[in-house]
Amino acid sequence: MTHADVIIIGGGIAGISAAAELAEGANVLVLEGEAQIGYHSTGRSAAIFIRNYGNATLRALNAAAAPIFEAPEGISDHSLLSPRGELMVAGEAEMDTLEAYCEGATGLERLTGAEAAELVPIFKPGPIAGAVLERDAQDIDVDRMLQGYARLLKSRGGQVVTGAEVQSITRGHSAWQVTAGGETYTAPVVVNAGGAWADPVAELAGTRPLGIQPYRRSAAIIPAPEGYDVDRWPLFGAITESWYAKPEAGKLMVSPADEDPVDPHDAWPDDMVLAEGLYRFEQAVTHPVTRLEHSWAGLRSFAPDRTPVVGFDPRAEGLFWLAGQGGYGVQTAPALARLTAALITGQTPDLPSETVAALSPTRFDT
Repeated sequence: MTHADVIIIGGGIAGISAAAELAEGANVLVLEGEAQIGYHSTGRSAAIFIRNYGNATLRALNAAAAPIFEAPEGISDHSLLSPRGELMVAGEAEMDTLEAYCEGATGLERLTGAEAAELVPIFKPGPIAGAVLERDAQDIDVDRMLQGYARLLKSRGGQVVTGAEVQSITRGHSAWQVTAGGETYTAPVVVNAGGAWADPVAELAGTRPLGIQPYRRSAAIIPAPEGYDVDRWPLFGAITESWYAKPEAGKLMVSPADEDPVDPHDAWPDDMVLAEGLYRFEQAVTHPVTRLEHSWAGLRSFAPDRTPVVGFDPRAEGLFWLAGQGGYGVQTAPALARLTAALITGQTPDLPSETVAALSPTRFDT
């Protein structure tokens, strides 16, 4: 039987980053069911940092994470971000959505259809009634980030056990007992960083699930339009999130921005959903999709109010939620990792109290 101060269930970017922060002053063990860390949502992320992405709580997390991305001390010797930009366009019937997106946002530039087409020359400018550009949106080097946190965790004495699918979680007098991969582990605190499996993990621990719902998100790599160097293009898409595209190693990654509720599983794309999304992309640009080079899908898991859940479970002593990050998991991970460490060790979080309260699982009891 292996003892730790904190057991973290889930080796995605949320679990690994939180473990690295906690390991500075605690004996931390991460249990990952797959053969490698970051296998599911982390490894399939669109990997872009957008400060204005999400609701007010998420934007506060983005702001808190930004300095860590830019100066990732102990994680990398230089910034995890590189220039990209985000350009969202709207048709006449979508202008209300564009206005709502701009409300409360910072650092946005309003563009005409012609100006949008100057940045992404394959756009059909005619149907574009308005556009908004966030120049400060940046690519995230997700693999360097994940591996950097993993090295930091190891250097602080933490441990990751892969191939350790959790079979049971029980609470004793003063500690949890977790059986995973045929081994038994104990700790007074268990962090539920199970991603799409967060609710099943909660049920194993004997507490109430919170309605964390996984949604499939698909993507495909297509050749770059002939005659164009796409590497300097921003991420671009419809303000209604019916599709988006992003330069990727000299090619284009296109997503139908699908959000179909599914059970937690090793996700794969639905051919019809992918085809419909690519059709919407084709309607907005001058170049047809001639072939797919690769396609995949991942799971984005949301709480009912689409805000992450971070904090101790009010019904299960020592069970901590770090779940429901949706499509914001990578870009909020540095901020949520530090919040997790502060709350578990009894320190005062750096985030505003209203942000901490908005993330707490106790909000579902009101």
